[in-house]
Amino acid sequence: MLERRIIVPHCKHLLVSPFTLRHRFEDLIDREIANAKAGKTAYILLKMNSLEDTEMVNILYEASQAGVRIQIILRGICCLIPGVEGMSENIEVISILDRFLEHARVYIFANGGEEAMYIASADWMTRNLDRRVEVAAPIYDPKLFAELRNIIDLQWQDNTKARIIDADLSNTYRSSLPLESKVRAQIDIYRLLEKQIPTKAIESQPFQVINKFLFIRISNFITLQAIY
Repeated sequence: MLERRIIVPHCKHLLVSPFTLRHRFEDLIDREIANAKAGKTAYILLKMNSLEDTEMVNILYEASQAGVRIQIILRGICCLIPGVEGMSENIEVISILDRFLEHARVYIFANGGEEAMYIASADWMTRNLDRRVEVAAPIYDPKLFAELRNIIDLQWQDNTKARIIDADLSNTYRSSLPLESKVRAQIDIYRLLEKQIPTKAIESQPFQVINKFLFIRISNFITLQAIY
């Protein structure tokens, strides 16, 4: 925990724990709850390593019970029980483990029709929200917003390496339906980013350029660390 005299940050755009990050995320969820109760479109799409904090789990249950559709992509700990009637039937959770070690936190809210997106260093764990200095940054640039949204959508569509987290802990792989295309999110994202490499650069130094470009892009977008 922080010791001695501290200066509480008053940021216009950034959410900083242990000061404003928890409360701001709670406000965003509360807004989805209010919109759902008012009959408006309400949904939350979350990507993080671990979901452990009791207060955040409980407010997600509350949102589910209000009719908010919640989709969560996790890599590690999940203390939320999805798909339980009367408690969490509007919550779906998947976990993807594949070739690349993912370390991303992306938080998306319907926000009354004007989606709000944050990238962050913090999982929804008590230690991240209350005992560490962590930052979440909003995404305002439309091009970057669209690219990140596309990547998260690809991950949610994964039907090769995604496991469905369920109440009985069977956690089976999500399988593709007949005639449905196979989606392996990490490989598909890799190929998507690979297409963005300038052709002239590839022709001059193909091996070095491809590896450097993909390293940078995967670090920024598959890993999606908060760099603000």
